[in-house]
Formats: sequence, structure tokens, C-alpha cells
Amino acid sequence: MSLVDFKILQTAWTYSRADFAAVSATILVTLVIGVEAGVSAGVMLSILLYLWRSSRPHIAEVGLVPGTQHFRNILRHKVETTPSVLTLRIDESLWFANARYLEDYLLNRLAGDLDIRHVVLMCSAVNEVDLSAVESLEAINQRLKDQTITLHLSEVKGPVEDRLKRSSFLNHLTGSIYLSQYDAWKALTPKKDRNSLNHSNQKKKQSRSLKI
Repeated sequence: MSLVDFKILQTAWTYSRADFAAVSATILVTLVIGVEAGVSAGVMLSILLYLWRSSRPHIAEVGLVPGTQHFRNILRHKVETTPSVLTLRIDESLWFANARYLEDYLLNRLAGDLDIRHVVLMCSAVNEVDLSAVESLEAINQRLKDQTITLHLSEVKGPVEDRLKRSSFLNHLTGSIYLSQYDAWKALTPKKDRNSLNHSNQKKKQSRSLKI
């Protein structure tokens, strides 16, 4: 009992339900079985939670913050968007556990939206793309091509781009790779289509995540 800090339970509950579950399991197993078993249980549960989180990456639809070159979640900020360009920021490396999730998310987002002509995947938070994810990107590229929608990438990190060059994906990419999301926005957004995000658009998308 002297090894257990029960105060951390309140902190974990406030901060993260998943972390609370890991801490609770660690304390419970420690009290019932022992310290080594408790630590092992905590480690295993933390790994499982990490795999679960990374299998469902946070994906934010972003727009341009007026007067800047910064792009933020349309649900959190008043931003400029255009009907013909959809920009999604992927906040996780892409690998076999989440590759299909991105594909499904994108196709669901495009369903019924006939105005979109360009899709830009903002990859500033993507540190790794494994082979399964490359195959999913190739499938996305082909599906969009069949819908006469062009796929682009922006802010791709050097090591990630180097690895992509070893595959055939970039050879078949229908769009371009832009150094910055702002460059992509300027190149793809007609001036006549630039408009500020309105409240009705925010309400329509309230089911999406609200992370920054």
C-alpha cells in the first residue's frame, strides 16, 4: 500500500480516461498480485492503448487563418476555406493499423460533396509511412482520380518523401507535393472561391473531433 499513490487517480481521470484505466489497472494488479505484475500490466495496457489510439488518428479539416499563413481546424477557428479544395491534416504517422481508417474517413467526407476538385493531405505531423499505408494512398489516389478529383500532399518531411520516392506512388500521384500548405492553398484556390467559414458549416461538422 505504501507504494501506491492514489492521488494520481484523480489527476489521471481529469486528464485522460485512457490513462486513468492504465493507472487503475496497474494499482489493482499491484495490490492483488504484486509490484512486478502490476508494472507489467501497466506497460502492456499502455502499449495496447497506444496501438488503439494510433489506429484511429486524429484527422482535422483545416483552413487558412485570415491574415496569416497558418492553417487550423475549421471547428476551432474562424478560417478561410474554398468549396473546391479539401485540406485534411493527419496528426499521426501512417502505418498498417490506421491506413484503412484514413481511406474510409476521406471517402466518407467526400460523399455527396460534388464541389471538391482537389484534396490536399497536410503531412506536417506524419513521421513515417509504411508499405501498407503507401498501398492505401495509391488506392485513395485512384479512387479520387475516378471521381476527377486531384490528390496533393503538403509539408511532407524529407525522410518520408525519400521513402515515398522508392515506391511507385509519386509516379502516379495525380497532383503535386507542396513545400507548405500555404503554397498549396495559393496554387489551388481560385480567388473568387475564397470565403470565410460560416456558422452553418461549423454546425454541419460538429461530429468531427475538436482537437487543435
